[in-house]
Amino acid sequence: MGGVVGFGEVMVEVSLTGSGSAVIGYAGDVFNTAVYLRRLGTQVSLATALGDGDPFSTAILGLMAAEGIGAELVTRAPGRLPGLYTIQRDAQGERSFFFWREQAPFRQFFDIADVSAFTTALRGADLVYVSGIPLAVIGEAGRAKLLAILADLAAAGVKIAFDSNYRPSLWPSRDAALAAMEAVIPYCRLVSASGQDVEALTLRPLDDVAADWARLCPEVVARAEDRTVTVYLDGKAHRLPAPPPIQAIDTTGAGDSFNAGYISAWLKGEPFERGVAAGHAVAARVVQHVGAIIPAAAMPPPGQRPSQR
Repeated sequence: MGGVVGFGEVMVEVSLTGSGSAVIGYAGDVFNTAVYLRRLGTQVSLATALGDGDPFSTAILGLMAAEGIGAELVTRAPGRLPGLYTIQRDAQGERSFFFWREQAPFRQFFDIADVSAFTTALRGADLVYVSGIPLAVIGEAGRAKLLAILADLAAAGVKIAFDSNYRPSLWPSRDAALAAMEAVIPYCRLVSASGQDVEALTLRPLDDVAADWARLCPEVVARAEDRTVTVYLDGKAHRLPAPPPIQAIDTTGAGDSFNAGYISAWLKGEPFERGVAAGHAVAARVVQHVGAIIPAAAMPPPGQRPSQR
């Protein structure tokens, strides 16, 4: 199969703009990263579950086609609708989320998908990408099945990358979330962790947690709230300064787009400094637009992207 396979949910995004109005889009953390990876020149497919016959699922598939994201691993569920979430932003562009996803078909992915075909496709990927959000959404039984698949993939030499996105409302408890994520990390080649998520999840400083995770995974990218980034690699911590400040309009998708820039460089064998710079360049554009997916024309110029080789 080749390229990157992302495993995650795509939802209807309702971005509140005030005065009773809103902007409709389609997003999800793994999907957001997949879109930006594809725009940066990486072959990407998405494994997910959508409805069948409803306008929202049709629009998501249309967006995937327009962005060049492979849909061969999309499972359709007649009579079901994708999840929905709204975004409310404060004056600094920081956002709050509200979700409606109880009947979303992705929750039952392992019950309705062709798991054999899914597993076979992952074995042929250059990288499998997953995050803490789909781990939460698929539930305990789904996590057990996914963990077994990831263990087999890692043993076969398939690269796995993980983002520790943490949404407390999706988990039965903080301890359950931490245990689930730390069960995945040993199978990964790359882990991306934001300070906001990690400190809420572990009640410990980001640097301490990232150093611990770096004993389980070869490369950990720790993204602090002040936008400094520390890359834990080869037993060393490499701290990179924050880029120049920018005025954010909407921080939705900032971490997801940073991950795309970093992973794009990482897959090409670029040094981590180049990956961090590329991640910051994409995220800086994303936070200056409303919603998780910005217009393709707003992407950073080629000189600020990972080199095409």
